[in-house]
Amino acid sequence: MEQEERRRFLIEKLLSEQNARAKVPDDEYSQKRLLRALFNVREPRAAGEEFLRVQDDYLREELRQKGITDIADLSPVAPDAYLWQGDITTLRCDGIVNAANSKMLGCFCPNHACIDNAIHTFAGVRLRQACADIMKAQGCDEPTGGAKITRAYNLPCKYVLHTVGPIVRGEVTAEDERLLASCYTSCLALAEKNGLKSLAFCCISTGEFHFPNERAAQIAIHTVREYKQETASKIKVIFNVFKERDHEIYARLLGANK
Repeated sequence: MEQEERRRFLIEKLLSEQNARAKVPDDEYSQKRLLRALFNVREPRAAGEEFLRVQDDYLREELRQKGITDIADLSPVAPDAYLWQGDITTLRCDGIVNAANSKMLGCFCPNHACIDNAIHTFAGVRLRQACADIMKAQGCDEPTGGAKITRAYNLPCKYVLHTVGPIVRGEVTAEDERLLASCYTSCLALAEKNGLKSLAFCCISTGEFHFPNERAAQIAIHTVREYKQETASKIKVIFNVFKERDHEIYARLLGANK
């Protein structure tokens, strides 16, 4: 199958799951938006072998076209520390961190720009099912500051670590800061428990959860450094940023401009 044929197949299968009738758009851009939206709203459930085979082939080809960045090709800005600006779903390392919500099932808002949406979209539908299984076994929402780990499926990394950052309402409190720091330590500890040698952090809580970017970066860097000092950890940490504003903040705090 070519990419358009795969895309049409997936769209039609997802529409049929919902008993929905819609004409598949003719242009590539609209097809991709519709497919992503259908991935986003799909409830966690098993998928057939044919669907998964076509989905996996489609997502892996999309990734190939976007290009993969390997941690081996990055230069550290400090011992075992890296700063990289780009799409975390194209990063090859042992694990990436997803800024999840307390339901931990991914973003259900069609085509939303959050990292939770992107990771679940390009990992494929099995990621939501894996998260649903974890949540069912847990029997309650994921607490703020904790972390869970899943396979990464069609992403170039091996694992995704899901953490729920604090939601800031008004002024940042000491508890907000404690919980954000806990996200970093929980992910680092869980990564090492599972044998990961490298881990990429996104800017946890700075988007929809409204944590101020500068203070969040300060906490992220301080917490990672403190964890590594206290545990003598050799895990390689990538501070992944997407926006230029965050790159400027992290570069300054890490001394990457020197």
